[in-house]
Amino acid sequence: MTNSDIFYPPRNFAGIPSPICDLETARVVVSPVPYDSTTEYRAAGRSGPQAIIDASMDLELFDMELGREAHWMGIHTSSELQPSMLGPEHQVARVRQAASWVLEMGKIPVMLGGEHSLTLGMVQALHERVPDLTVLQFDAHADLRDEYLGTKYSHACVMRRVLELCPIVQVGIRSMSQDEHRLLVEKKMHPFYAHDLKLDEKSLERIVSGLGPNVYITIDLDVLDPSVMASVGTPEPGGLSWYQLLTMLRAVTKKRQVLGFDLVELCPREGPYACAFTAAKLAYKLMGYIT
Repeated sequence: MTNSDIFYPPRNFAGIPSPICDLETARVVVSPVPYDSTTEYRAAGRSGPQAIIDASMDLELFDMELGREAHWMGIHTSSELQPSMLGPEHQVARVRQAASWVLEMGKIPVMLGGEHSLTLGMVQALHERVPDLTVLQFDAHADLRDEYLGTKYSHACVMRRVLELCPIVQVGIRSMSQDEHRLLVEKKMHPFYAHDLKLDEKSLERIVSGLGPNVYITIDLDVLDPSVMASVGTPEPGGLSWYQLLTMLRAVTKKRQVLGFDLVELCPREGPYACAFTAAKLAYKLMGYIT
């Protein structure tokens, strides 16, 4: 009898064993970041990354749509990134440093949050290396406030900070402040709002055509309708369905180079276990699409 016969496997994403999960050979590096200091409605996002990894243990590794076991690309799960007590700006800097380390090794970075403010660190690390980067945001909220609750690094400001670095394309939006609406008008930005989102060939082409050749994808899980994803900090009715989101992701990954992505804002205590599993499956699907 060996140790593997009596101990649970390491908490790698999807329970992927060595050598497939080894850092040296893996193509994807999953980084859990349990941080939620700027959320103000239902703050439990710090539990999200571990809940996603735990739920991923129940995934079927064979992807019916792709017709293959996508995990053979190699998926390494790093240790959790420790939270900084100095404030969100410092936590963003930690994410940037961790993402830079992944990129220097030639790997694809995948971050599991935590709150949405963390996305800025991922984008900063990529933007340093890829000047023509575009960020594709799936979200219920515009997240374009200049400042919120005394900080410019709130989850409600993350896309305003990203917009200062590179172009963004927003999909699934259905909630914003008046100031955010004014900014969209001033900058002549046209989000793909949830209420009139169509998924015909023409509409998908409009989404893709707004992106440059190199893309980073950020998915706030509240982009999904609460009937699909109840476990989020700021739920909004009228969101996307599972297959709507997958259709758009597949269209983008077929025509653009996706350099990394994140899933953020899962609050596992606010809903059923199915939500954590949905997030895990979404992460695995997108890994398969981009590899």
